[in-house]
Amino acid sequence: MTRTAVVGAGIVGLAAAHALRARGADVTLYESGPPGGGQSAGQGRIFRHAHEDPRLVALVARSRALWREWEQEFGVELVSPDGAVAIGDGVEDKLRTLEPFEDVPVRRLSPAELHERLPLLADWTGPAMLDLRGGAIRTLAAVAALSRRLEGSMLREHVLAVRRTGTGAVEVRTGTTCETYDHVVLCAGRGTAPLARGAGLDLPVAVGAHVRITFALAPDGPARHGPVPDGASPGAARGLPTFQDGSGAFGETGVYAAPYPDGRHFSVGLSADTPAHPDGGLADPAALAALADRTVAYVRRALPGLDPRPVDHVHCWVTRLPWGDDGVGIWSEDGLTALAGHNLFKQAPALGEALAGTVLTGTVPGHLHHGEQLGRSAG
Repeated sequence: MTRTAVVGAGIVGLAAAHALRARGADVTLYESGPPGGGQSAGQGRIFRHAHEDPRLVALVARSRALWREWEQEFGVELVSPDGAVAIGDGVEDKLRTLEPFEDVPVRRLSPAELHERLPLLADWTGPAMLDLRGGAIRTLAAVAALSRRLEGSMLREHVLAVRRTGTGAVEVRTGTTCETYDHVVLCAGRGTAPLARGAGLDLPVAVGAHVRITFALAPDGPARHGPVPDGASPGAARGLPTFQDGSGAFGETGVYAAPYPDGRHFSVGLSADTPAHPDGGLADPAALAALADRTVAYVRRALPGLDPRPVDHVHCWVTRLPWGDDGVGIWSEDGLTALAGHNLFKQAPALGEALAGTVLTGTVPGHLHHGEQLGRSAG
């Protein structure tokens, strides 16, 4: 039985630990705070299939199937059935990229259909699409279900250092413990690169910070619920889809938004972030506040169905690889494996599966080896 440590109980670390245990490994999961409290924080994420790199589309499609398996295993909805809407000139490129994938049904939306599905949105007559198997990830439900399953394996400790001993074992030092393992997996968000560097793996991660803001649906706004989702059974609950705006028509590009499970709140964010110094401090804290102000201004212009007064904020770190905003990669050498990338929540089940495979076979599967530059931007 392979004795394995996973460092970090965000969604990817939880997924990796779950997959390793399912394959018979002896797993210890290290986390200094509440599971899902770092880069996995918040009540909603977008599940979308559209990416510039077709290899990443294939990985995300595999992840969608695994999300469905988790729903069966845990007995709880983890991705809403309401779809993912995108608008802007990039819609045609997205549709072309997704066309070869038979298990990823997508279609164009007319202005009338768009308004019916997303009545929160201001008038828009340009390109729009629906990813039928996209939706809002129920982040809290996912983290809670995995945490319950792994409760006996979790150690609440802050990992200070990871070291390859030269004898085939890997050492993990925390505030109050020192243990050795056959293999260590780093899924520690912005903490991954520093821990890996101390053990001889250099990950080219750029760190920044961004903000998402929660808004309530306006009490006098449009209807709170859209149509019954395509393919849903009669009587299925009506809900709002997730939303991406690449149009620039409302003053911003790279906007994303997801409904909360309660159906009464929407989380909205910009893809922009503000950089951090190598020591982890923000280069310009005022820039983070400026991103929040821009988000509120965008909501006022683009989403009149929301009350523009912020209800809540989620601030979290961005860990971006040099080959693109959706870039992801695995580094693995001599008993130590590290994962890095950005926009990973939707991919968590497939990434957990891949990390478990890396540990147990010694080979990084598919295109996830960092040298493949999975998620590479076309530009």
